[in-house]
Amino acid sequence: MTLTELKNLIQDFLQNTETTFVNSLDEIIKNGEERLFEEVEFDYFRKTSTGTLSTGDRFYTAPSDFVLAFSFAVKDSGNDYNYLIKKHPSFMQEYDVDPTDTTKRALPVYYADYDKELATGSAGSTLIVAPVPDSDYSVELNYLYKPTSLTTDTSGTWLSQNARNGLLYACLMEAYTFMKGDPDLLQLYETRYNQEVARLKNRAEARGRKDEYRYDSLRKPVT
Repeated sequence: MTLTELKNLIQDFLQNTETTFVNSLDEIIKNGEERLFEEVEFDYFRKTSTGTLSTGDRFYTAPSDFVLAFSFAVKDSGNDYNYLIKKHPSFMQEYDVDPTDTTKRALPVYYADYDKELATGSAGSTLIVAPVPDSDYSVELNYLYKPTSLTTDTSGTWLSQNARNGLLYACLMEAYTFMKGDPDLLQLYETRYNQEVARLKNRAEARGRKDEYRYDSLRKPVT
């Protein structure tokens, strides 16, 4: 589904071609995308990046599209993966009271979010590790990234092609709220949206996280 197709569907569903409404459709669609992105954890929006932790530097700059980390691994001198344990930033400061003390440097064990930079064009969020690295270490960060909006990739995005019903009803909810429409019809759109989210979560967070080798056929419980 392209941007033009989605805009036409929204206008057809709501029977609204008023100028202010049409001019607001890009922002309405962005709000719908945001809602769906926050509701369902799609594996498609996972990435893995590699980099280096430098000797004596306890900070690591994540990629510019970083939202949150799923895992952060450091490879030791034997090229073995050591997955770091995520902690609160206050724990990191207490663990390394004096990060300038070279005698306490070692292979990192913990990591935390130090700051978040989600603005477009930012340098990227910063992660903090402890202990302070005693050597240069290769790292591997598996993370959730924010997809590009359909208002930018107008020919189609993963959401518009693979979660089109969910995206449509998310946008209809946002659009009808913008119109200050009838509460009963808004409730209908919300119900349809919730049904689509349940289907998507079943695919992305249930069936997509198990395989038939261990679980045989995946079935819903009979009620």
